[in-house]
Amino acid sequence: MKLKHNYKNLKIWKKALYIAFDTSDILEAFSQKEQCNLTSQMSRCSISIPSNIAEGSSRTDKSFNHFLDISSGSSYKLSTQLLIAHHKKYSNDEELEKLENNITEWQMMTSGFQNPLG
Repeated sequence: MKLKHNYKNLKIWKKALYIAFDTSDILEAFSQKEQCNLTSQMSRCSISIPSNIAEGSSRTDKSFNHFLDISSGSSYKLSTQLLIAHHKKYSNDEELEKLENNITEWQMMTSGFQNPLG
């Protein structure tokens, strides 16, 4: 079976993977009481972004576009959770700015990638 899109070659997948890595690094510093709450949600969101790209890449363009929409939704949810974590002082300004910039860049890249898919 020939894949229409090899997700490992997609820039949007690679960038999403680094967002997940960076999120994971930040989560290590969270307090124990957050381990079951915000940490779990943020981890799932960040992992969902590249995972949905990978899963969708094996589908038709229309279906792949749907999976990219799900990834995009997860990125917006993660961005919101990052702001909550920052408010609670679980992350510093530099960490927040770096991740927010990477998420915004990923969102723009993904939107451009989706346009030809229809």
